[in-house]
Amino acid sequence: MTAALGQALVAAALLFALLGALFALAGGMVRPEHALGARARRAGRRLALLFALAMLGANLLMEYALIAPDFSVHYAAQVASRASPLWISIVSLWSSLEGSILFWGLILGAAIALLARAGAHGDGAPSAIAGLSPTLSVALGVALLVAVAFCLLLVGPADPFLPVFPVPLDGPGPNPLLQNHLLMVIHPPMLYLGYVGATVPFALACAMLLRGAFDAAALALLRRALLAVWLFLTAGIALGALWAYEVLGWGGYWAWDPVENASLMPWLTATAALHSLLVTHKRGRLLSWSFTLVLATFLLTLLGTFMTRSGVVNSVHSFSQSTIGPWLLTILALASLGSLALLTLRLSKLEQSMATASGASTFVSRMSVLLLNNVLLVTLTFVVLVGSLFPLVAELLEGRRLSVGEPYFNALAVPLAIALLFLMAVGPALPWAGSGRDAARRLAQGALLGLTLLLAALLLGASSPWLLATLFMAGLALHITLAKGLEPALAKGGAPFANLGAFVRRAKGRRHLGAYLAHLGLIVALSAIGVSHAGRSQVEASLAAGEEARLGPYLIQLAGFAAEAEPHRQSLIARFAVYEGEHPREELAPRMNYYSALREPVATPAILSRPSGDLYLSLISVDPATGRVGLRAYLNPLVPWIWLGALLMALGAGLSLLPESVRATETAKVPQSIGGLT
Repeated sequence: MTAALGQALVAAALLFALLGALFALAGGMVRPEHALGARARRAGRRLALLFALAMLGANLLMEYALIAPDFSVHYAAQVASRASPLWISIVSLWSSLEGSILFWGLILGAAIALLARAGAHGDGAPSAIAGLSPTLSVALGVALLVAVAFCLLLVGPADPFLPVFPVPLDGPGPNPLLQNHLLMVIHPPMLYLGYVGATVPFALACAMLLRGAFDAAALALLRRALLAVWLFLTAGIALGALWAYEVLGWGGYWAWDPVENASLMPWLTATAALHSLLVTHKRGRLLSWSFTLVLATFLLTLLGTFMTRSGVVNSVHSFSQSTIGPWLLTILALASLGSLALLTLRLSKLEQSMATASGASTFVSRMSVLLLNNVLLVTLTFVVLVGSLFPLVAELLEGRRLSVGEPYFNALAVPLAIALLFLMAVGPALPWAGSGRDAARRLAQGALLGLTLLLAALLLGASSPWLLATLFMAGLALHITLAKGLEPALAKGGAPFANLGAFVRRAKGRRHLGAYLAHLGLIVALSAIGVSHAGRSQVEASLAAGEEARLGPYLIQLAGFAAEAEPHRQSLIARFAVYEGEHPREELAPRMNYYSALREPVATPAILSRPSGDLYLSLISVDPATGRVGLRAYLNPLVPWIWLGALLMALGAGLSLLPESVRATETAKVPQSIGGLT
């Protein structure tokens, strides 16, 4: 019964999405005053909301099957278990292939519902059935076409509601790696929100291209939607790095894994698109480049979905081999061809419909730096793309699996990251047009801070040229970011905090501070990454009770170990007393977890975190017969600052996205179109 009802809900969602796409596209492509067009737009909006409700119902039904558990449903029989704790049963929805696609549909339904709500306008109809502007109606139709593609997966090769007979008495539970940390509750949903959310700016860009008409409100909505996508991708990538750090036990947080790279690439292009759209708003230029980046961001999320769910890459983050790969590749190919056709055939008409009022810009200006920033971000995206796809191409052509390791990525990515830090300092210091003489004073002050950080690193024993360059550029960028970020709030004199509070209460002030807060977070994160990578040290030891190992200022002594039994796993826990000098600091308890579904145990590290860095303990082995424990310990400097930097970036984006308390009355330099966003 559960399986049949679930399949009916997914089929209904497919029907609503298909009909909604047809009505929304037809209604948006006719003249706005046409009566049939208005009716079609309202019908498309209703069907979009019905699609969202059907996907919500299907996901709730699957959660019931996982929690009950109901093993007559294929997906529940695959990942559920009577021994699984409740929170593991809940997050099992996105722990494997079919469930993750179903969850993808839920988020897509929510995004489509928000797009439909954002496009409603007061036409005398109740809000529930309000119409859409033609551009937003076409955007809704494009988003529903994406929904059709994913619904076809759910009724085809990734059907999670297939009935199972005979019904098993129990299931294996989800992947053990997903049961080791509560981060699995929030890390995948954050990435999904970023991946799926990219559908909205993609649909809005496609709508303006299809209609060949510049739409101010749609472009303002596109930029806000893209910023939300950037926020979720930032949070998802950071939480994924933290999960790898706290769960996998190898002492690191980023390994240039293909699936990690798959999430980084759309983040890079979204970052470039946000800066390009700023030039479009301020100077009325780079519209074609902005739209290209927006479309590329969506296509890279599809590529990431293919890499994660097709089984073509080996990764702890990816799903197992499946038949879904060709379907995802077909969706990616169709979306790529459609995007290319729109850019080729309609972009010139769209640009002609956009009136521009840009002034002259000198070569040394903020616009020039933002353009160079885009070039570096796209270059970095290409570097990551080549490194991620080269092994797949080599295997396809030569029949053997190759790998592109950390040396390739570091050799190319590190110089580009340092160059981006430099541009983060120079860009805000320069004016949009005119003389850049005032920037010289600010940059000189920033250079003093950069030199201070560089000399401090030298005194502490740093010798890596790349690390020293990173710290110098970070100091330069840090000074400019703080000075420019707070300048508008503190320029009037008086009480600084009162000025700052008044500034933040204005929408323009929130956007200004949010942008510089995100810049500050990136500076902090990149600096901490450079220091932690260059200054990392480690030691391995085999210890019996009472024996000790030393790492940096810490003395690590094995106090003993104990066994622990839980319904879903068995664990051996080693207890270490940690001394700093002669003073006891803390007891750390890394563990080795044993799951019935795995032959090899899964290590869970223990971490002593300080502002200066982390002491990281991970077990290699535990031998109850001899009482000896194999230990690998790492000293990772400044790692906590990476998470702080990511938090600042997310807070900056969130601050910029806060709704306005009153309608903005600012006049944009480009026709009222970009909604006064800065």
